[in-house]
Amino acid sequence: MQEANIGATKLYTLQLPSKPESIVELENLIEDIADTYQISDDTFANMMTCLNEVVMNAIVHGNKMDENKKVIVNAEIDHKRIMWTITDEGDGFDYNNLPDPTAEENLENLTGRGVFIVKQLSDQCIFNASGNEVELHFKI
Repeated sequence: MQEANIGATKLYTLQLPSKPESIVELENLIEDIADTYQISDDTFANMMTCLNEVVMNAIVHGNKMDENKKVIVNAEIDHKRIMWTITDEGDGFDYNNLPDPTAEENLENLTGRGVFIVKQLSDQCIFNASGNEVELHFKI
């Protein structure tokens, strides 16, 4: 993990190989940040849920579990918010045309709720044009 201090903003960066075990490094970073910045339990739980979902999607769907491809996780923290940016090396996806997980025909599906949940739990969720990078904002 790299850390930089720019004025009142702190930056943290992780480069994770695309394997499920990498999630432990992410969880450790989230816990360290939550402790350092005295993040509320609710915000901590929301960040942990959202970031686990997004990073696992980047590993599995974006980088297709290719350990030679990285998932880059950045956290930018100031006194009001944490902005996380997660980028994979995949082709991306069309985040505007996902099935509605709340539609009756999708209620019993075992998958397809991740983006919906992330949008509900984060204060802001922004995808880049190709869909291989997501920015998540949490107020602190």
